[in-house]
Amino acid sequence: MTTRLSVTTVKVLDQDEALDFYVNKLGLEKGQDIRNGPFRWLTVRFPGEPNVEIFLEKPGPPVHDEATAEQLRELITKGAMGSLVFETDDARGLYETLKARGVTDFTQEPTDHFYGTDMGIRDPFGNAIRILQPARNPQKVTA
Repeated sequence: MTTRLSVTTVKVLDQDEALDFYVNKLGLEKGQDIRNGPFRWLTVRFPGEPNVEIFLEKPGPPVHDEATAEQLRELITKGAMGSLVFETDDARGLYETLKARGVTDFTQEPTDHFYGTDMGIRDPFGNAIRILQPARNPQKVTA
């Protein structure tokens, strides 16, 4: 039986650029950085949360043949490789912090909804990231 999520993957075109973005812009910390020939296992995680990591995967050998890697690179640049959802306790404050750190690719400024406040950004490769500040007392949804 499975018990928890340990690692999730975000496909990136450049692992060093991704590391810079996720650490220096979003405030995550570097996790593991292991090289084995052309393969690099590079992860980031939330500070104080060592049990869940995000693998910054660059398409290529030994995991992907070159034709597959090229297809994945094309999908990455289109923003078609999935998304991440993070939580925060202050969406508007984080929005200002991200702008001050040089984040420019916002897909949505902080917006209030019945479930909380959320915003959207893209990483340097087009991957979508939603950031949610859950409502303290979510409103009941009625039809």
